Amino acid sequence: MTTPTSPVNRLRPRRSCLAVPGSNPRFLEKAQGLPADQVFLDLEDACAPLAKEGARHTIVDALNNGDWTGKTRVVRVNDWTTHWTYRDVITVVEGAGQNLDCIMLPKVQDAQQIVALDLLLTQIEKTMGFEVGKIGIEAQIENAQGLNNVNAIAQASQRVETIIFGPADFMASINMKSLVVGEQPPGYPADAYHYILMKILMAARANNLQAIDGPYLQIKNVDGYREVAGRAAALGFDGKWVLHPGQVEAANEVFSPSQEDYDHAELILDAYDWCTSEAGGKKGSAMLGDEMIDEASRKMALVIAGKGRAAGMQRTTKFEHPATEKTAEA
Repeated sequence: MTTPTSPVNRLRPRRSCLAVPGSNPRFLEKAQGLPADQVFLDLEDACAPLAKEGARHTIVDALNNGDWTGKTRVVRVNDWTTHWTYRDVITVVEGAGQNLDCIMLPKVQDAQQIVALDLLLTQIEKTMGFEVGKIGIEAQIENAQGLNNVNAIAQASQRVETIIFGPADFMASINMKSLVVGEQPPGYPADAYHYILMKILMAARANNLQAIDGPYLQIKNVDGYREVAGRAAALGFDGKWVLHPGQVEAANEVFSPSQEDYDHAELILDAYDWCTSEAGGKKGSAMLGDEMIDEASRKMALVIAGKGRAAGMQRTTKFEHPATEKTAEA
């Protein structure tokens, strides 16, 4: 397992993760101007077999010469069962490793596949004189075996940053009776994806990683996208793939807290800091309006406040401790 030579912040904004075909220069250029948190340049499903070799060089050029300011830069390579993977990694990382944040590995089935990618990245970094361990790994779970091994996959390398649900291949791998990716299969009265999403989420949270939901293929149905994204966001997922510019705004909105929730979270943090301070009486709990808050409240508020801060939200309320309120009343 590779240890980074210097600390790396693996928890990046990933509300919207935009997929861009690596073989299409026009799409690569357009993606640079979209407000997606993350852009991944795709060498896998979005590239025809005959286009993959050329797409590697197109991606290198886009990473080195494009303006990706404010975005997490990721390349999805082909999975280890193909003959393309090692050359994908070598060409992209040797050519643009200093302008790359992560490699996304699809169809991960066991921890050894992550270890293999880690070792290859380390060899390239050492050969090229890059900072060792800087490039992260995003692991995509797309079949039953991968889901069964998801916790080991999450622990396989310090490079791992995210666990991603790949719904289309997963649905096929378990013979789910549906042709609409992300929608509920007909005849099943509950949420067919709940167990899958929760297992991925638990593995991610247990290892301090981010959990990302996969694509929604009905690209013109933004309301449907919001509904499916809302399900993942409600569980605690950090973001979702977007396949079309029209989905970016929806993803950013769904995976950001509402202004009301963000303000309330910041007030809880301020109130808890006050009540546990010397001036506030060193209390373990306090009242914020009609609500009792304690250490558990603080932990929950940290999550919401953190998401709001990462999204660049600004507070619209200000905490006033009881002493200030009494002075104002007098």
